[in-house]
Amino acid sequence: GWAWFDLSFGRAFWMLLPAFVFVALADAVKAVGDGIAVQRVSWSKARAIDFRAVQGAVAANCAGSLLSGLAATMPTMTHSQGTVMTAITGVAASSVGVVVGIVFVALAFLPKFMALIIAVPGPVVGAYLAVLMATLFVLGMRMVVEDGADYRKGVVAGVSFWIGLGFQHQMVFADQLGASAGGLLGNGVTTGGLAAILMTLFVELTKPRRRRIGAELALNAFPTIDAFLLEFATSRGWSGAMTDRLRAVGEETLATLVGRNDGEPARKPRRLLLAVRNDGGGAELEFVATTDETNIEDRLALLGDHMAWERLDREVSLRLLRHLASSVRHQQFHDTEVVTVRVEPVSR
Repeated sequence: GWAWFDLSFGRAFWMLLPAFVFVALADAVKAVGDGIAVQRVSWSKARAIDFRAVQGAVAANCAGSLLSGLAATMPTMTHSQGTVMTAITGVAASSVGVVVGIVFVALAFLPKFMALIIAVPGPVVGAYLAVLMATLFVLGMRMVVEDGADYRKGVVAGVSFWIGLGFQHQMVFADQLGASAGGLLGNGVTTGGLAAILMTLFVELTKPRRRRIGAELALNAFPTIDAFLLEFATSRGWSGAMTDRLRAVGEETLATLVGRNDGEPARKPRRLLLAVRNDGGGAELEFVATTDETNIEDRLALLGDHMAWERLDREVSLRLLRHLASSVRHQQFHDTEVVTVRVEPVSR
């Protein structure tokens, strides 16, 4: 008979639910990684990651999985091989992707095409996979390093990789896992993804607690933010030079966020959430706000170029911020953006 919806939520549903959630989380993490990786290889010049596009990729992936579930067929997922082909061929136009998708849909109705793929000799497929996996590994490690790798991220990336590899080839607990658990944990992406999620949560929970403050995203909020940062530095017993640098970074980041929207029509008041924490003797500041389309990382990268059309006073805060901070990360989403600034310790 025709399979139809069963909303009874019986015993079988609750037994399968954890496994489905488990796989969906790993699939979502993979979609985020693929969305970031394809942007890394698609631009001829280095640009900051646009997380609005990553959000769209995750939403499209989830919508495809939902439709697959409603149709009682295999779920969809993003594939990293497309990123490798983009890096090798240099072809990253979205129109090419649309044409390739249409061709794949057409080929799904041609069984002879699958027979042609199966007829490819094994050594040819092996050579293709060797180049594909080697390039994919390099792209993945480049993502980890370019994001500012420290020992925590190194442990998460390394351990997750080896756990996924071990379970994929049944080198870890192969005899102890039952049929159901072995089928679930036999996939390296799923197992490695879950390990990365759990270790990341553990790292975040064991980090020093953050102090937070909320204010209006305006220049008149600086006295409140400055007093907050001064109190934080005093409680840590930092030197005057470190305290001054922390306060200067707070001032210049606020000025940059506010100044990027000068001349725009008045909108409803926007809020700013500032979180700061001690990290290895330095400080990590996280500004959460809603601003315009410009990415601070891209603006920092352009400071060394000649921009005669740009007013100098609009770049002063960015130049000071680049001088004072050791790293600046700007993540843009549809309704919110996050600016993370790292301040290294000062001995004098």
